[in-house]
Amino acid sequence: MDLSVTTTVSTSPFIPAPGSAPAATPYQGDIARYWDGEARPVNLKLGDVDGLYHHHYGIGAIDQEALGDPEESEYEKKLIAELHRLESAQAEVLLDHLGAIGRDDLLIDAGCGRGGSSVMAHQRFGCKVEGVTLSAKQAEFGNRRAAELGIGDHVRARVCNMLDMPFEKGSAAASWNNESSMYVDLDDLMAEHSRVLRVGGRYVTITGCWNPKYGQPSKWVSQINAHFECNIHSRREYLKAMADNRLVPQAVIDLTPDTLPYWKLRATSSLVTGIEEAFIKSYEDGSFQYVLIAADRV
Repeated sequence: MDLSVTTTVSTSPFIPAPGSAPAATPYQGDIARYWDGEARPVNLKLGDVDGLYHHHYGIGAIDQEALGDPEESEYEKKLIAELHRLESAQAEVLLDHLGAIGRDDLLIDAGCGRGGSSVMAHQRFGCKVEGVTLSAKQAEFGNRRAAELGIGDHVRARVCNMLDMPFEKGSAAASWNNESSMYVDLDDLMAEHSRVLRVGGRYVTITGCWNPKYGQPSKWVSQINAHFECNIHSRREYLKAMADNRLVPQAVIDLTPDTLPYWKLRATSSLVTGIEEAFIKSYEDGSFQYVLIAADRV
């Protein structure tokens, strides 16, 4: 799917004016500043492949034939394209679990980043997608991209707190967090998703979580927390917070084996950030897991 050829739209009512993100706590203010200043090549160069800008990792087997010979001059370009294919495949898996979505439905992308998943959701279902982020720069980027694609009337990002979203009770058919739930208290997060979802609506999260069977967060998990200024939760905490907030899991899928190829390939690229070893080691020793949880609002 090549989105690089776009229709330019001169103005959009959804592009927010520059400004600080609303933060209920000093920590949330820190996170807003962190993502306002983030411009890692691993996020931007991958998005440049086809115009879908993600802020999550990938799943699936490596296409060695597409990569070709590491000695070829175009190998790094092909590697970047392969990493991007895997991260878009991850988003497709999340969308697969949203259930039956109609063109008149509302979807909510909580912690939407630069909006890649929101665009993919609209392209698949044809419905409205509202993203929320603490980062004014991410929201402006995502809204400009939606305008360029000519879908600004269906896809937009708002600068707001995912724990206090500006949507009416029961208004959403589905909502999700794609690697964004480690920045908030899970009970507060699940209570807010439960509020905005209609009865029978679907919530999906894909996230890294520490494995309770390991005992405590490992040194690798602690390194990941420090690198991203986040607080990774355990899988047990996710399930408890859902149960306490009328969200009944329908699927719990361990994606750890599926994400390891992405990380091992990324570790060989020019886009390394220094955190690759922590992800690989923690996935391999079982202290960290990459999971998808889909739950219905009852």
